Amino acid sequence: MKYIFLDFNGTIINDVDLCVDLLNQILDKQKKPKVSIQQYKSLFTFPIRKYYELAGVDFTLDSFEDLANWFIKEYQPKSMKCGLYEGLKETFQILKEKGYHLVILSASEKNNLLEQCEHYKISSYFDAILGIDNIQAESKIHIAKNYIQKENIDGADILFVGDTLHDLEVAKAIGANCMLVSCGHQSIDVLKKGNVKIIESVSSLVNLL
Repeated sequence: MKYIFLDFNGTIINDVDLCVDLLNQILDKQKKPKVSIQQYKSLFTFPIRKYYELAGVDFTLDSFEDLANWFIKEYQPKSMKCGLYEGLKETFQILKEKGYHLVILSASEKNNLLEQCEHYKISSYFDAILGIDNIQAESKIHIAKNYIQKENIDGADILFVGDTLHDLEVAKAIGANCMLVSCGHQSIDVLKKGNVKIIESVSSLVNLL
């Protein structure tokens, strides 16, 4: 493998607590029961609209578009205080020294994603930082396919590391290898359904590769 593609939310940035808090603000506003972190990790899925529905959000009270706009306005500035998972900058440096090409592939809106990477001073580690062109956190499969086609990359040369089963779907769609981290937005019980290697965090790659 020559390339390591990395998801961002829950894989690089430790934003799970923030996302649970924002979901609970929505549920509280709608007078719905709040969820625990454990419940959140069992419910979280893509597309985001489906996860909201599973959590009990009523779109007759607030439209999905309005909630998406509210979420990003709240999330983006607060995400600058979440921090990265421990040891990631050192991990990125070691992987680059070993000759791997690093790419971020995220369902985040691309300008917000670039702002976060600049804030955390990690942009320089990556060959590309790929996000989507809207704030509704939809599938990123088409972004991955477009990028590897443009760069003439063989999917078999890619290890994709993420924190959700959607990341596994993306990996399968581009013919890439996949590992999932257990520190992110889905529980280990959910991740086990993917039948791929589960690691504690991206830092674990240093001893595996």
